[in-house]
Amino acid sequence: MVIPVHDVNPARRTPWVTYALLAACVVAFLLTPGMAGSVTGDGSLAQLCRLQAFLDQYAAVPRELIHHQMPRLVPTGDVGVGPQGPGCVVGPPPYAKSPELSVLTAMSLHGGWLHLLGNMLFLWIFGNNVEDRMGHVRFLLFYLVCGYAASYAFALLDAGSGTPLIGASGAIAGVLGAYLVLYPKARVWVLVPFLIFLPLRLPAWIVLGLWFVLQAVYSAGEGVFDAGTVAYTAHVAGFLAGMLIAWPLRRGTPPPPEPRGILFGRQARPTW
Repeated sequence: MVIPVHDVNPARRTPWVTYALLAACVVAFLLTPGMAGSVTGDGSLAQLCRLQAFLDQYAAVPRELIHHQMPRLVPTGDVGVGPQGPGCVVGPPPYAKSPELSVLTAMSLHGGWLHLLGNMLFLWIFGNNVEDRMGHVRFLLFYLVCGYAASYAFALLDAGSGTPLIGASGAIAGVLGAYLVLYPKARVWVLVPFLIFLPLRLPAWIVLGLWFVLQAVYSAGEGVFDAGTVAYTAHVAGFLAGMLIAWPLRRGTPPPPEPRGILFGRQARPTW
């Protein structure tokens, strides 16, 4: 997988919505119990119980989205000792959860620093140009629609699951799909892990097309040992939703600077 670091596609106006979404995800991550102080999100049993209680309240759960089957018992965030040893205490939920609104809150949550930073990198690089083309309000609506489409598509394929679904990946996948439609020839600086990180300048259609193909392959369970912790299906659905929504905007989109082939070595050093 190539790692994008910069695109050669200047925006005409400040992407305030993109900045706001980045800030919202960072703040939500810092407020998630046990996440900010750990690279992996792992911690003590007390932290784990608080995290489970937090996610049950604010994450999207497929079973709740499709069947509106709300659990009668949920983790309270406390630690107790039972016949099998220490564990998380469960009890009736002290809140009234809306499955539809849980998709919105889940889009701001992430499962670890790598999850957060990876999503924010892609949103930072590709979000500004899509927002520039759509305008601030339409871009925000577009982002939310892609996130909801990704979450419900994933939930439909696993409607009986009680596993919490979190992350902005589905919405950001929609941004990538829109970027591919609007700016397929834009140049993107990437790092390719080949013994060392090799900098290359590639057209967006190669970078984002490769990303989509990998997500599609992974969603089918191919090429990965265990895809259970990553909602690849949501990535695919969000990407396709973004492409479809952006398709009518292709005509009239100002073209980015044209790429001049694939460069590497000293010629491939970015000049930003």
